[in-house]
Amino acid sequence: MTEAADAIRSSGRRPGGLAAIVTFAALVVLAGAVLFPVLATALNGFKDLSELRTNPFGLPHVWMWSNYWSILTGYRYWQVLGNSLLIALFTVALTLIVSSMAAFTFAHLRFFGDKFLLSYIQLGLLFPVATAIVPLFIKIRDLGLLDSYWGVILPQVAFSLAMSVLLIRNAFKQLPSELLDAAMMDGCGYFRYFIYVTLPLSGPILSTVAVISFVGSWNGYLLPLIVLNSESRYPWTLGLMAYQGQYMTSWQLVLAFITLTILPAIIMFLMAQRYIVAGLTAGAVKA
Repeated sequence: MTEAADAIRSSGRRPGGLAAIVTFAALVVLAGAVLFPVLATALNGFKDLSELRTNPFGLPHVWMWSNYWSILTGYRYWQVLGNSLLIALFTVALTLIVSSMAAFTFAHLRFFGDKFLLSYIQLGLLFPVATAIVPLFIKIRDLGLLDSYWGVILPQVAFSLAMSVLLIRNAFKQLPSELLDAAMMDGCGYFRYFIYVTLPLSGPILSTVAVISFVGSWNGYLLPLIVLNSESRYPWTLGLMAYQGQYMTSWQLVLAFITLTILPAIIMFLMAQRYIVAGLTAGAVKA
């Protein structure tokens, strides 16, 4: 312990010095920039429309608990919440299944055109959904998936594969190669090695991909807007339109509705936070 202290003094560095203060201040500013819109949205949901216009950033003078209560006791909120949850869970499940199998293939198998195929999949990182909305709509229509959950789920899975395969493949390649060699010597095939060895050791990166896919699907707006026609199938991003009239919008109800519907994504992120950090660290190393 004394030798360590002498080494710090000889190097001229002080633990918890100016660098630590600057880092802490930067983190506080960053956290404030992220949390302020969330808190402002939640607080403005407790105001009436007139106070929201005159006092958008302060605390409510009169707390309108009825704004939240009317949403929670209404059928519309639970309907759109259930639709969003259904779409998000199926998107996450299919994304994990397809991307993990593809990532395992690219990480451990060698075949003709494997690098070209991987590069082709990674091109999906360059194209957001909005750039392909017209041909995507035509293809969904031709497949008979308009106004259905699958018309939203399948394109979301397709557009999330590029990032998912990239992260999971790099994480798979970080696993010791001796595990695969030992498994092959014991007569374990690729499929059993994938199920019983690779997946149990890849919990952090799979959790990371699950959270990214869930949040992306949960906040999706453009694709459901194009595909879905029936209000009974609307996710929460389209359910907001129930509070928008022809001449006036109940913004206090919109803000209360947003606060209640982003809570599942926030809770899921907080529960998987430590896995996300570990997963991004494991999956961000270039192979």
